[in-house]
Amino acid sequence: MIRLVSLLLFLVIAAVPAFGAAGTDAPQSPLSQAPPPRHDYPKIVLYSVSWCPHCAEAKEYFTRNNIPFINRDVELDPDAMELLQTRYKSTGVPVIVLGNDDKILKGFSRDAFERAVRELREKKKK
Repeated sequence: MIRLVSLLLFLVIAAVPAFGAAGTDAPQSPLSQAPPPRHDYPKIVLYSVSWCPHCAEAKEYFTRNNIPFINRDVELDPDAMELLQTRYKSTGVPVIVLGNDDKILKGFSRDAFERAVRELREKKKK
């Protein structure tokens, strides 16, 4: 009886590495089918809070369109709150800063954002 149990245990232990090794040779699926982010956008900083629906709309728009951005939650980041109030003269969110303070958008509108990006691109070409 002990021999039979020992034999079965040996077979199970011997088989485990074979199954594990077979799985590593299989091709792996990509994590995301999203296209790579576009790099022709200016630097984008979004000043936001987690509970703001307009902030969420901006984040979803940027993410859905693969637009790289930096999110600064002013409730969690005291330095971001200081910048929001002193440099950008705002107590409301969202505030979107394009480039090196080239364009400051208070609130989020897809059309206003796209227009501001176009203006910066045109300015850069000149």
